[in-house]
Formats: sequence, structure tokens, C-alpha cells
Amino acid sequence: MGRKHHSAARPRQLAEGETIPVVGGREPCPCGSGRRYKACHGRDQGETVALNPRPFAEFEGELDLIALHTFVPAATTRLTLRDASAGPATLATVLPLAVPALRRADGEVLVAAQTLNSSGDPARDLAHSLTRALAAEPGETLGYEEPPAAGPALAELVDPKAALELELRDSFDYWFEPDDTSADRAISLERANAAIEPTVRLSSVESAYWVRRSADRCHLRWVMPQDEEPLLDALARLHAADALRLGEGSKYAGSLRACGRLIVVWDLALDKQATDWEEPAASLAERLGNALVADAPLSSAERRSRSGLTNRQLTLR
Repeated sequence: MGRKHHSAARPRQLAEGETIPVVGGREPCPCGSGRRYKACHGRDQGETVALNPRPFAEFEGELDLIALHTFVPAATTRLTLRDASAGPATLATVLPLAVPALRRADGEVLVAAQTLNSSGDPARDLAHSLTRALAAEPGETLGYEEPPAAGPALAELVDPKAALELELRDSFDYWFEPDDTSADRAISLERANAAIEPTVRLSSVESAYWVRRSADRCHLRWVMPQDEEPLLDALARLHAADALRLGEGSKYAGSLRACGRLIVVWDLALDKQATDWEEPAASLAERLGNALVADAPLSSAERRSRSGLTNRQLTLR
């Protein structure tokens, strides 16, 4: 049998005066072409948000913002708005039904760091959601809306120098008003809470999180502050010297590239708790610091290690 050839449907021609509704850049284009909106009629809007390689670079809490955006299951932190009169605003990892933002009946704004839709710039997504939520009516829940390219930057709305006080949670109770005792609340919480992975932020090092993924998987995820190239060199030096382990019961698993930083991951023994890794993490941080200041060229073994480390990287969008 001959090979069948398939081609994507062409975008249909618009009738005079007809417009295509604006949808999320990753959603199917409403014209019916079968292509994503950003690759079809979204290109004609001139509103595409460019990929930002390091969206939270201006913020003192950059590393924790990356953690909230990429893997922390349930946490909140109060945002310090530049306009103090705008009212209280909280950044949460996720909100009910993965909506980007909501405004409670009491006026408090909640914005999600993790949503189903995103542009190429998570910080601009947050800024757009925050802007909309601050203008929303009390009790209003907002759906996704593609951020305009000319919208405000997050640092124009939130003080980038303010410290982030993260509160890791074992429940999504913060989704609802304290006096909400409805059946819908109980059902939503039961389903959502069952998916929370126990998470602890280590105190001995910066932005390292112990995570129990399941009954048989446990990890340390550590958002590193260094630029990627010197960090990989330093990790390669440790790996070649068999010094990249956290200690007994640990194994280097790889790294994730997210928001311009590397999240380095170790598999951990299941019979140890988060506190058992405080001292090993601090010791590894010291070894890593020494490796970072080494200026000798990588040896052949270290170059092989670096190649292996690079092959075990994933990029998160």
C-alpha cells in the first residue's frame, strides 16, 4: 500500500468584517485549521508575548517563585503590592479548577502560580492575572485570558525587593472562605487534598525542597541560584569525584531547566525524613561552593561527567 500523505488544514479566509476570537496561544485556533492559535490567527494580532528566559530575575525571592511555579504542590505567600491601597493579595500554587485568579467575597485577591494555560512569560502571566483580579468584583472567579504584550510587568505591581514568606500547606483550605461549609467545598477539597505531595522546605540551604512523591518515591528538588554553565562545570567536578551524592540513601537523578535556573534533583531513601537531609545538604552546598571557584580546566573525566549531566536535563516551559 502506498503511504498516505496528511497535511494540516489551511486557515479559512475571513469574510469582510469578520474577526477570530482571541483565545489562549496554545489552544486550537477558532478558525478550524487544527493549528494552535499562536501559530495561526494569533500571529496576526501582534500581541504575542515573547519567551522570557528568566522571568523572575528582578525578585529577591526568585528561586522560591520558580519553585512555586514549577513543582511545589500547595503553598501560599502574601504579595507586597506597590499600591498598598489595592488591598491584600496572595500568590498560591494552584486555585480551584486551575483558574488563574479569583477575588474572595471579603475582597482578598488570590493569584495562581500554576495554571493550565501560559504564555512564554510566567511573570507577565501573573501580572495580567493580578491586574484583572484587583479590578474584579468580590466573589468573582476569572478564566484564562492571554496577556497583552504591552501589559504591566510583575515588578511594576509587586515590590521585587520584598521578602517572600512561604507557607507550605497540607490542605487547600485556603481556597475557600472560612465560613463556607457547602457540600461543593467538601467534595473539591477531598479530591484536591488527595493529590498533595508532602513537601518540606529545608532550612540549612536556600530553596531546597524535600518531596515525597508517592509511597515508593522521595526526592530533593533544589533550585540553584548560579548561572547554568558554571554550575554544570561545578556539578561535573563533584560527579567525577563521586561527591555529588547527598549521603547514604541518595542518588543524583538529574536536573530540570526552568525560568532560567536549574532545579537539581536527587532520589532519596524512603525511610528518612526531611530533617535527615539538612546536614547533608549543607555539606554538599559547601563542596559545590568550592567547586564553583575552581579555575582549572575540566579534566577528561570531568568533561565526561558534564556530558552525562547535560544528557539528563529536561526543560520545563
